[in-house]
Amino acid sequence: MTAMDKPIKTYALSELPSLMKELAQPSFRAQQLTEWLYQRHVSSYDEMTNLPAALRAVLSERFPLTMPEIVNRQVSRDGTRKYLIEFDDGIRVETVAIPSRGGDRLTVCFSTQAGCAIGCAFCATGREGFARNLTPGEIIDQVLIAQDDMGKRVTNVVGMGQGEPFLNYGNTMAALRILNNKKGLEIGARHISVSTCGILPGIERFSEEPEQFTLAVSLHAARQGVRDLLMPNVARFKLGNLKSALQEYIAKTNRRVTLEYIMIDGVNDADEDLKALQKFCANLLCHVNLIPINAIEGSVFQPSEPETIDRWLNAIQKKGTEATLRDSRGSDIDGACGQLKNTFK
Repeated sequence: MTAMDKPIKTYALSELPSLMKELAQPSFRAQQLTEWLYQRHVSSYDEMTNLPAALRAVLSERFPLTMPEIVNRQVSRDGTRKYLIEFDDGIRVETVAIPSRGGDRLTVCFSTQAGCAIGCAFCATGREGFARNLTPGEIIDQVLIAQDDMGKRVTNVVGMGQGEPFLNYGNTMAALRILNNKKGLEIGARHISVSTCGILPGIERFSEEPEQFTLAVSLHAARQGVRDLLMPNVARFKLGNLKSALQEYIAKTNRRVTLEYIMIDGVNDADEDLKALQKFCANLLCHVNLIPINAIEGSVFQPSEPETIDRWLNAIQKKGTEATLRDSRGSDIDGACGQLKNTFK
């Protein structure tokens, strides 16, 4: 084995032509390989019938092709499906497939890491701790598993599952490009979203990417002390610096940012929290997504009162910022925001 030898799905699409060159193959083999891996989702090199047998043998020997398994599959009463997926080393992640209520769209919420190092107080994933980063292929496999199981094409993807995408930046971007590529899943860039807790170097890098991928930020509090309490491991990235980074991102990309805000009764839903959020949104091209907190076993947090949420929606909109209430899906199977934890009973 050479230094380049590693499982085939750990490679970015941009690396495959070099790999084929090293194997003395014409460059078009890289596109054929991409189609087999990510359009047809084959489980072995033997199925790649338009690749020469000798090449298939070399690939099989030097660049293992593995397929994850669905360990558990749950179906919500609203049609959402949650999958517990196990990779070849035994590491598990959760993925959620969310059909639109009209049935014309299928969104997959994928994980970028197994576990999460951020440790947000309201999130079940953070309690699991961090295991490892996922490879580009492991991210894509989640989407393909959901697509195969749902029996319809995935139209939208969101990197809002387990993990912090910008702490696995290279692999996440490689996966987004496979999702977007014509030889991959051919999902439009504007239908591909990534959510960050506010990792400033990641936001800066993301603003330089040529594709029109969309950005969401898990804000959850606009007062520094409250945010530090809820999200202790991003306390070093101050709210003022986060807003500046988002303003620069918007100036460079001309794209709107989504701010996600989990509403927790008596924690981040006071009048001063609302005023702080309105101030944060001032001079920011953004859309606020309010999310009543979902139940997590053993948590003391409860969702804000519906009247409070309605008042917030009206107040934010009156200040000229678009705001919506998240249509939370799959909570009855622990498939909603903050509920993913890699175990099942």
